[in-house]
Amino acid sequence: MADAVMPTRRLVVTPCDRVPDLWSGTPQQLNHAAAQNALTSPALMAAAPPALRRLLLLFSLLLLASVAAAAEGEEEEEFTEELLLRPLPDRKALAHFHFRSSTPPSAAAGRHHHVFPKAIAQLVQQFHISELELSFTQGRWNYEQWGGYDPMSTNYAKPPGVELWAAFDLPLDEIDATWKNLTHTLSGLFCASINFLESFTAFSAPRWGFKLNEGNLRYGALPREAVCTENLTPWLKLLPCRDKAGIASLLYRPSIYKGYYHSQKLKLTSSQSFGIIIDQTLTVVLQPDTFRGQQLHSTDGQLQPSWSMKDLFNRKLSGKCRVSKSSRVFLEIEKDIVDKSGTEASWTNELFVLSTAPDRVLKELNNMDAQSSSLYEYDVSNYNNDKPLDVGITWKLPLIWSCTPAPYHANRFLMGSGNERGSIALSFRSTNLHKQLFGSSNDCSIKAVVFQVVPWYVKVYYHSLQIFIDGNSKAISEVVDKIHVTPSEDKHLPGTLEMLLRLPCSMESATLSLDFDKGFLHIDEYPPDANQGFDIPSALVTFPEFNSNRSYLETDTLFVSPLLQTFKEDGVVKSYTEVLLVPLTTPDFSMPYNVITFTCTVLALYFGSLLNALRRRIGEEERELKKPAAKCGLIPLLIAKLRGKKVDPPPQGSSPTSLLSTKLLLKVVFVAVVAVSFHYLSNS
Repeated sequence: MADAVMPTRRLVVTPCDRVPDLWSGTPQQLNHAAAQNALTSPALMAAAPPALRRLLLLFSLLLLASVAAAAEGEEEEEFTEELLLRPLPDRKALAHFHFRSSTPPSAAAGRHHHVFPKAIAQLVQQFHISELELSFTQGRWNYEQWGGYDPMSTNYAKPPGVELWAAFDLPLDEIDATWKNLTHTLSGLFCASINFLESFTAFSAPRWGFKLNEGNLRYGALPREAVCTENLTPWLKLLPCRDKAGIASLLYRPSIYKGYYHSQKLKLTSSQSFGIIIDQTLTVVLQPDTFRGQQLHSTDGQLQPSWSMKDLFNRKLSGKCRVSKSSRVFLEIEKDIVDKSGTEASWTNELFVLSTAPDRVLKELNNMDAQSSSLYEYDVSNYNNDKPLDVGITWKLPLIWSCTPAPYHANRFLMGSGNERGSIALSFRSTNLHKQLFGSSNDCSIKAVVFQVVPWYVKVYYHSLQIFIDGNSKAISEVVDKIHVTPSEDKHLPGTLEMLLRLPCSMESATLSLDFDKGFLHIDEYPPDANQGFDIPSALVTFPEFNSNRSYLETDTLFVSPLLQTFKEDGVVKSYTEVLLVPLTTPDFSMPYNVITFTCTVLALYFGSLLNALRRRIGEEERELKKPAAKCGLIPLLIAKLRGKKVDPPPQGSSPTSLLSTKLLLKVVFVAVVAVSFHYLSNS
């Protein structure tokens, strides 16, 4: 046995005192040690020729450099996950998932990524994207009940369907072609019909109404695009842990898609200084399960359900994603609720009690009293399968509160009847927010920017713009400070309206109207459900003088939250209007079917008769006719004799051959006449 073991020991090149170094330390150190021991061992270097020795040394240096670069890239790439929960005044609950992935800038085109999704990095390099935002939304954000003057409604409330905009770092003459290729790539990446935005009739190039740019921005929307799990699955594949671990494991499909509002968004920013940053957000408004949660009746008869993460998502949080730098859950309580509770920033008071004590409480820093709130923070790294996290709130007393709305409630609707013409109306209703922020002075004015894209088949007459303030007609020069119009072109370009309004603070309501004519489409341009109507994308109303950013008091200097960083950014208050459904004149889609059926019938009769006449064999038909006549004539003759009847002999003057010849001649003449007539009519 000793003789069998000793030769094996002599074959070991690495000394025994270096073996423990190969099995201890970080993965980067293991790779470094393995490469160094494998390529720089004394026995291997001594036995190799000088040329091979130099080659091995060069290869070892390159391998060590690649390992060091990979280790450096893995340390710099970061991933964070956060969840924000908030009770809403109308007995619902808001859940906002926020995932951020970042990678440092790299000069190499084929860099290896450890955490950052490779598909997005290739997308940025291929199409030279500086900024991109893609959203899939089902439902419409309720600005009156869920708020319109906070970062959630400003940054994460999106119009129904698909909305895509991108800014390119390219010459202006290459942007349109790059946009088309980008839409096809995103369509395959997210399993959606984004490729329909490639046509010139589906996207626009706004100047300043949507986002200030230098002509390198393109915008498109598909209001009728349905959102389902086939769009969520590729979105989750961009996460390092997908939905198998961490906060994303709460995304239980039946709970997510039965909500009142669902919006998943991907925002991408790229630059040479900080690299590429992806923010993946999912915002849902859910109805808590009142059968499992405790119910409280308020003074107006409504229910205030108590809920937890188990009630909302049908599961608890069992820990964080292993590769995430930070994993936190926030529960936001409005300042109005905290003030009524009597105990500032307490997780248990007279009005409510939280199911779990928070790790710490963050108070909002706000000089104005509008929309201040408190955040209760939970560190997910402190929980595991044995001790899962189930954040919830239990109401002790009935409570009624409201969220701060936008300066004006914006709504859009159609006027007129018939299939020839109509009008688009945009209405504003004041919420008197300026009195809370700027005092009760009515001598001021509020700016509002309107951005609207209209398809080419809705021919808008922009000179027909009319403005009514509190029921009184106003001159356009009194209200409109700036306007930019891109007229539509038939089957080539949609119409774009960008308008800066200055509305008086004393105004209670205002209405803007534009007349339009309904165009006619080719039969191939109608969708399968043409009688349902055609959608006009939502209009965007921006209030540039109102900012919805929020800042929270942070005692820990090492505390970094990407979600709270987005809350600190300057966010101009925005509101999206409804999607308009315009009925157009539709043709009789059964007419082509009728024409095709009639034409095919005539052609079948013509060619059938012609082929029958040309392919018929008269001699064989005569013989076939004589055989059954002889056979069939005996039976009637015998029956007649048995019954005692007289049988008349057949007439001798008529011949079957002559009758067949006459019929055949008549058929050939008829077919010839039909052919000549058809040829004459078709040529004429």
